[in-house]
Amino acid sequence: MVKKIVGGSFIIEEGDYNSIVTPEDFSEEQRMIAETTKDFIEGEVLPQDEEIEKLNYELTIQFLRKAGDLGLLGADVPEQYEGLGLDKVSSTLINERLAKASSFALSLGAHVGIGSLPIVYFGTTEQKNNYLPDLASGRKIAAYCLTEPSSGSDALGAKATATLSEDGTHYLLNGTKQFITNAGFADIFIVYAKVNGTDFSTFIVERTMEGVSIGPEEQKMGIKGSSTCPLILEDVKVPVENLLWEVGKGHLIAFNILNIGRFKLAAGCLGASKETVELASKYANERQQFAQPISSFSLIRKKLAEMNIKAYVLDSMVYRTAGLIDSSMKDIDFNSPEAGMASAKAIAEYAIECSINKVFGSETLDALADEGVQIHGGYGFIQEYKIERIYRDSRINRIFEGTNEINRLLIPGTLIKRAMKGELPLLQKAQALQSELLTLIPNRTFEGLLEQEHHLLSMAKNIFLMIGGLAVQTYQVKLEQEQEMLSYLADIMIQVYAIESVYLRTMKIVNTKGEEHSTNAINMTKVFIHESFEVLESLGKNALAFMASGDTLQTQLSILKKLSRRTPANTIGLKRQIAERVVKSEKYVV
Repeated sequence: MVKKIVGGSFIIEEGDYNSIVTPEDFSEEQRMIAETTKDFIEGEVLPQDEEIEKLNYELTIQFLRKAGDLGLLGADVPEQYEGLGLDKVSSTLINERLAKASSFALSLGAHVGIGSLPIVYFGTTEQKNNYLPDLASGRKIAAYCLTEPSSGSDALGAKATATLSEDGTHYLLNGTKQFITNAGFADIFIVYAKVNGTDFSTFIVERTMEGVSIGPEEQKMGIKGSSTCPLILEDVKVPVENLLWEVGKGHLIAFNILNIGRFKLAAGCLGASKETVELASKYANERQQFAQPISSFSLIRKKLAEMNIKAYVLDSMVYRTAGLIDSSMKDIDFNSPEAGMASAKAIAEYAIECSINKVFGSETLDALADEGVQIHGGYGFIQEYKIERIYRDSRINRIFEGTNEINRLLIPGTLIKRAMKGELPLLQKAQALQSELLTLIPNRTFEGLLEQEHHLLSMAKNIFLMIGGLAVQTYQVKLEQEQEMLSYLADIMIQVYAIESVYLRTMKIVNTKGEEHSTNAINMTKVFIHESFEVLESLGKNALAFMASGDTLQTQLSILKKLSRRTPANTIGLKRQIAERVVKSEKYVV
């Protein structure tokens, strides 16, 4: 029996590469699904890309229905409701391959993710029968309505209300929802409102219901081909049968659907990151300066190598997380009365990992898009070049699905809550480490493949336990008010998850292909882990300086220095080797 991996346990336990999913593990069926998506996007959607960017509703709906015919809208919908009932790795592959379609990818992603999944996971059998076949086919399009003009990150501060009628047959919904993706043409809206002004609840609202109206399109910086409008509800009579799950459980639906949304967003960022590497490397080979292609210049090569490395790390994190979510949800019977609670529990298990993916993925794409524009030079600022659109479109990802600031508070906050409930022995590990840190940490020599990097991974976890343990001791219950400290802890956790994901994946590749056929993966892993340690050391110093001063601070800094001790890698030389492969391939390479 495979041991269940507890969400957040990566920070205190050693991972096993046999227990993670990597892109090298894709089955033939999963690769075919990815190829089908790629062919659809490149063969049908992209030729109409300019027209979609003009916000052509009809064309977007037409392509959504074609996607439905191909099964791309039903990946997460069970087969009995005309879906495909695929695993999360397969639906993640679809999400990644959609990214090239820019605005259309967002329209489709909002429909299949946050739009349809609330019914998949929390709907009654009757609701599923009524709505899922139409949603899986594209006959009807869904939208998710949580944000309001006065409540974004503070979702529970929503002012929309739902009042039960005297005869108990329907709810009267009133309120305005803001920034609703697909609102211009959606048929089904997942709406959050407070019953009696207090009980946060979820409703399935149909566009044809009296009192439903749509406001004007927002004029956005990017993703211009996607519809973003307000949804206005004025005494909308919603049948009691359209209450999703139970009164007062809307927060469980909202937050868990957002967890999945965060993960799916990271998958989209991954697809766009790989496309950015491809665009930048091709342009660098084509663009001549000083009578030679700019790809021959070492500083351009350095950028391409760093872009490829970041994409490789994100690739490793996304599919590792997809595998975790699969393992958590595979045994749920979606026809069972307990399906709602089982779904909420299963998704919440990896809430930390979903938030980590969201933050790392959105910031990785932003960094790559920025460098992609830089490599294009002046042409990167011109709309004729796709990199300009990627740059504009990427910016929303740090705001979507909970801002990165909110997610940074959630990552350590959720971990500490789990520790307090006894679900993770976090505090015990931190206390045990404190006594160890007072002893001398001897110098070590490393000879085996990635042996020093494996040691650094262990030290990264110890750095978190040291800083986190001191933070809990220093602030106790007031830690949740120290947002800067929580942000430091979150950034350390993000780095640890990234380091471990890339290390485990590379070791799995080496175990399968042999060291001589894994050179690029090994080089990328070395560079990323060594450069991550510079980040970790800086985060640690700043966090310690915030909590202590004088001799106490000096003692703590000396311990941090011991934990951070390493022999530097020749990252310049390694990046030159990585860049050589990227320039030659003109695309993202493992």
